[in-house]
Amino acid sequence: MENLVQIALQNVNLAAIMPSLVLVCFGMGLLLINVFLPRGTTRPAVWISLVGIVVTAVVTVQGWGNPQYGFSDAVALDNFATFFNVTFLLAAALTILMSDDYLRREGYAVNEYYPLILFTTAGAMWMASGTDMMTIFLGLEVMSISLYVLAGFFRGQSASNEAGLKYFLLGAFSTGFLLYGMALIYGVTGSTRLTEIGAYLNSHSSLLANPMTLAGLVLLSIGFLFKLGAAPFHMWTPDVYQGAPTPVTAFMSAGPKAAAFAAFLRTLEYCFFGLKPEWSAMLWVLAVLTMTVGNVIAISQTNIKRMLAYSSISHAGYALVGLVAANEIGYSGVLFYMLAYTFMNIGAFAVLILVGKQGEENLTLEGFAGLGYKRPLLGVAMSVFLFALMGLPPTAGFAGKFYIFAGAVKAGYIWLAIIGVLNSAVSLYYYLRVMVYMYFRDPTEDYAWISLPVSVLATIILAVIGCLYLGILPNEVMAMAKTAIF
Repeated sequence: MENLVQIALQNVNLAAIMPSLVLVCFGMGLLLINVFLPRGTTRPAVWISLVGIVVTAVVTVQGWGNPQYGFSDAVALDNFATFFNVTFLLAAALTILMSDDYLRREGYAVNEYYPLILFTTAGAMWMASGTDMMTIFLGLEVMSISLYVLAGFFRGQSASNEAGLKYFLLGAFSTGFLLYGMALIYGVTGSTRLTEIGAYLNSHSSLLANPMTLAGLVLLSIGFLFKLGAAPFHMWTPDVYQGAPTPVTAFMSAGPKAAAFAAFLRTLEYCFFGLKPEWSAMLWVLAVLTMTVGNVIAISQTNIKRMLAYSSISHAGYALVGLVAANEIGYSGVLFYMLAYTFMNIGAFAVLILVGKQGEENLTLEGFAGLGYKRPLLGVAMSVFLFALMGLPPTAGFAGKFYIFAGAVKAGYIWLAIIGVLNSAVSLYYYLRVMVYMYFRDPTEDYAWISLPVSVLATIILAVIGCLYLGILPNEVMAMAKTAIF
């Protein structure tokens, strides 16, 4: 018995989960502190959350080039996990910065909001670090349960209630697919460890054609694709994104989506490298379908928040192209793109928060009429984010799409790259339409209600800097992304 305890203690290695452990400790401490804060006093919670993210970031970057493995190698804090952890922390920090004044305006200045953001980020970290299916599932559930609450955070609004309930029901249903796929893979290989599964399937090549193996791969993919918002598993995305509080929508479209990509990429590469032709063909079709569905339906949207929801579907399709390529440029392009998308999408939602009125009003195209003249700085910032989402130089969106499509071309998927470029051309219509309303339509409002809180302004400035830096000087970050892949 003592030997078993000693072995268990030797395999723990808390250094492998230290970033998420620090973040969870801050979240739990914040819950306790909130008990003693008067209701509506949220500034301390904001600052404590930001301090927690900064401390976690310092701990995280120390893991670069110094991989840590713990819990019998069920968790790996390698360069891959570290890169994604930085992306999650950036998404969380930007979301918290732009949330406080928004929540006050909407009448939901509740301290519990901030620990939920921290717990969601910790779950995302476990997904990126997970080298065991159970670890990935644990991270997915921690992340998802927190997001269910955040999506329905505005209890007095029917749209938010609907968003939370719809996300919970469909999310639980998709989790069933994921678990069933894990069970089938475990039944075939006798292990939940990703490397052991891959080694077993590689040494027993006949199992690659086993119906249970293929069914397990498909069911696992369905679970991950739901979290990505990829077609045809995207139906929850527009309603949930529109009904959830705007900062939560911004966060969902960046951090959790990147976490799903991290877990999906690691699972495919570690477990199913012997089935690469099969899952590449499957993802080829899904990437085209996701890009096309997202862009085509976004054209008809007049609500900008809903338009950005369909836009996020199309961007998931672009990132899937990198998984199809399954080479160094493709994989590193996915990492780069998730970081770039965090800046450009959260920045766009930050502008929406300022332009919107209480009750989530004024988020239509008409609500942006003349914004470029009445509020020129906001107009310029929104234009930068829209150019980045279009994929035009010199923004991060252009660099991200360039790397992803270059990976597809290098892997021989020339038609897939062409379809991706054509879809990007289609997206120009609905992104430019917002700019047309900002600069070529007479204003119907004087935008007198718009104030510029320091925290939201900081979010927009940081997002603009991120978009331009990654677009003008992408080489250093791309080199780090290449170092981070397997």
